[in-house]
Amino acid sequence: MPAATTPHPFKAKLSTHSPPPPKQKSERDREYLRPSEVESLIRAARKVGRHRIRDAAIILLMYRHGQRTAELVALKWSSVDLSDGYIEIRRVKHGHDSTHPLRARELRALRTLQRDYPDTQYVFVSERKAPLSTRTVRQIVARAGKLAGIPFPVHPHQLRHACGYYLASCGHDTRAIQDYLGHKNIHHTVRYTQMSPQRFESFWTD
Repeated sequence: MPAATTPHPFKAKLSTHSPPPPKQKSERDREYLRPSEVESLIRAARKVGRHRIRDAAIILLMYRHGQRTAELVALKWSSVDLSDGYIEIRRVKHGHDSTHPLRARELRALRTLQRDYPDTQYVFVSERKAPLSTRTVRQIVARAGKLAGIPFPVHPHQLRHACGYYLASCGHDTRAIQDYLGHKNIHHTVRYTQMSPQRFESFWTD
């Protein structure tokens, strides 16, 4: 008579809310830019090239709205409401879409773009009115970083991180930052609040 086999316990599925795997250590000193460095990038972009206003606006919008490069180049005028001052941010990587307010500085930049690049479907286009490639955006940001004297190579994704760290430093709620950046997993958002000096402001009061 064959021996009875003991059923092996099955492994539970990993939770969809498990923390993301650790990323490999970057060669950069840090993966984000400070607000003063972002402003230096914008000023540098305004000083060089045939598309100065466009390039400065790219950096401004990526910073203010935490946009990935793929999200920026896919941005269409149909997602921008200049009258009421709103922009629909459509996220990639299964992120959550959201609608953000546009402030005066962004509205001025976008109205100028609409005037300088008329009759285009996409917000950021080339001279031939074709949407910019992600490679072109990387080159624009990297060039601005060199001109601004940033002591390390600058990558567009650092602007997204800069947005997260800035919002956390202002004391905004983690869930609100998660929704603003479109993070599906809040563990991606927590790193910004963990690094925020705002958490420790009351530790020493002298």
